[in-house]
Amino acid sequence: MRKIILAAAAAGAALSLTACSEGTEDAAEATVDGAAEDTAENVDAMGEAADDAMAEAANEADDAAAEVEADVQNETEAEAAAD
Repeated sequence: MRKIILAAAAAGAALSLTACSEGTEDAAEATVDGAAEDTAENVDAMGEAADDAMAEAANEADDAAAEVEADVQNETEAEAAAD
């Protein structure tokens, strides 16, 4: 009888560990899904920031080119930018 009780206790412990493992697996999956969503949002934000930075750099380059052209051709910057 004692062996039956020990076997039942061992089986109960094994089932408890299995249930705990499933819960841990579900929590880990939820964490991974959340991290993937956060990463996708951050990549989108970085892409938008890069686009803004490139547009600003292009505008600055155009302004610098107009300034240099104005100096070289003895024009105003507005005349140089219109060329």
